[in-house]
Amino acid sequence: MAEPTVAVLAGGLSHERDVSLRSGRRLSVALREQGLSVDEWDTDASLVARLRDERPDAAVVALHGGEGENGSIQTVLEMLGVPFVGTSSWACRRAFDKPIAKALVAQSDFTTPEWVVLPHSTFRELGAQAVLDAMVERLGLPLILKPDQGGSALGTQVVRDAAELPAAMVGCFAYGDTVLAERFINGVEVAVTVVERDGGPQALPAVEIVPESGVYDYTARYTAGLTDFFSPARLTPETEKAVGELAVGAHRLLGLRDISRTDAVVAADGTVHFLEVNLSPGLTETSTVPMAMEAAGTSLGAVFADLVSRAVQRGS
Repeated sequence: MAEPTVAVLAGGLSHERDVSLRSGRRLSVALREQGLSVDEWDTDASLVARLRDERPDAAVVALHGGEGENGSIQTVLEMLGVPFVGTSSWACRRAFDKPIAKALVAQSDFTTPEWVVLPHSTFRELGAQAVLDAMVERLGLPLILKPDQGGSALGTQVVRDAAELPAAMVGCFAYGDTVLAERFINGVEVAVTVVERDGGPQALPAVEIVPESGVYDYTARYTAGLTDFFSPARLTPETEKAVGELAVGAHRLLGLRDISRTDAVVAADGTVHFLEVNLSPGLTETSTVPMAMEAAGTSLGAVFADLVSRAVQRGS
């Protein structure tokens, strides 16, 4: 039986286009090394017609942010009946919204830093300074600000002094109309990849993230040499188990499928705090998912070849 034909969907028009193209190229090479027939497709206005005319056996969504993770591309694939690797459209819509994901995880007895969510209009209508003062009174300092949707830490900023808040808010609003302000937790930052296998979702070894600047922002994520990674993370067996349980729990609670990555921080007292979940995690040379796969004794190509096979078997 011939190997399935695979379309790796990358690029798109989100702020994360360049990272997505890098992920798509690396994944395509890895899948070809597994013997699969792979084409890289940019997600532009020709996508629907191409899916109809050159229908692949399966698609892999390697888009980051925007339409690649908010359920839009997934809806198109579902409408056309094209099997794909990744989370269904309805679960994407829920998990891509960081405040909703945090609320659902918190309701299930996992720990997540206290947060508030406010749209730009609230600051305009009620007075920015008054709202910012109330935010600091509620959450304290330092704070971390991030757009309520999106990835790659775009717009994310750590604020340690109240005087820095107005400028930080402006920077955050450049990437979205709503900001998530979260109490900043000092500790060990980890990324935990979850992959679905025959026995269900399984956590791969956690990857510890130590950015040179102290903040794992866009530059630290995608510039080689600016962040140290430890794979597996330097955690006690008990903490390693706890972060794995959190990642698998978030994957299940949010209805995710095939693969996800949970970002968390381990506080000094050992408490594991959920930060966010990623539906289409980066696969670049500095991304943590391939590192976790290597630590688990497997490879990017082997894992995704298996996920492609699972997608083909379940159909659209």
